[in-house]
Amino acid sequence: MTALTPQAQAIFEAHQDLALPTEVPLAPLYTHEAPIYRAAKQACLALGFIEIDAQCLARAWHARVERTGQFNAEDWPDSPTDFGLLPFPRDQAFASCPHKLGLYAVLPDAAWVGRMARAGVPTVQLRFKSDDLVAVAREIRASVQAVQGTGALLFINDHWQLAIEAGAYGVHLGQEDLELADLQHIRTAGLRLGLSSHGYAEMLRADAFSPSYIAMGAVFATTLKRMVTAPQGTGRLRAYAQLMRNYPLVAIGGIDASHLPDVLASGVGSVAVVRAIVAAQQPEEIAVQLQAAISSGV
Repeated sequence: MTALTPQAQAIFEAHQDLALPTEVPLAPLYTHEAPIYRAAKQACLALGFIEIDAQCLARAWHARVERTGQFNAEDWPDSPTDFGLLPFPRDQAFASCPHKLGLYAVLPDAAWVGRMARAGVPTVQLRFKSDDLVAVAREIRASVQAVQGTGALLFINDHWQLAIEAGAYGVHLGQEDLELADLQHIRTAGLRLGLSSHGYAEMLRADAFSPSYIAMGAVFATTLKRMVTAPQGTGRLRAYAQLMRNYPLVAIGGIDASHLPDVLASGVGSVAVVRAIVAAQQPEEIAVQLQAAISSGV
């Protein structure tokens, strides 16, 4: 294992709130790389960032030192400029949505969508899993009807063509969907676009499409889907939220009422929940409590 350079050690020690367990050996030093890039990448790998995220961070550290002429190990990079992000407004951006989407309930079918919309949940997502496209189309149409007159904003997970046909407010896509979906069609149709992300590289990729919001997670462990990355924790969530502060942001993954204070302190304007509602004995009551806590910033 390669020993940390003094600069890498200083970064590593200053940002233990971002550390995750790692068994990945430290990257060897390459003399052709700029010293600050080498040090930052080493530190980020030691903190448990995956390789591609460590590369993004190393480039940002290097860009900031080049821009400011100073190195400060305690100053974690959070300037969009240093990550190569374009300024706003952007001509090709998707339609906007509220900067604070509030409680964001991810729900399994149209009946749940209707229940939560009537309970006052401001943002709902239909995540209906089926290989039967006729059934999927039926659930999407029913969900669009279910939110009418409630004020709830309805996003459809994955099925963007059917969402357009049914007149949904927006669609939510994962990173794996970006190469398959016709994003220009979604944009032209006026639907909002939400994109998932699980770290720096995926956030930067999402930003390249100028979506309506970016979801970040999984913040905590979740059993609902197999995650390719470890739970990110609230320390990293704060860093992510600071970098992507120009977007509406949604924290997702294993979040319940006990986590809300720390999650909201990160600066996100929305908290997505699944089991906290659908597994509750009194879902409407829980939804009201969660929304009240989010609105008050507790």
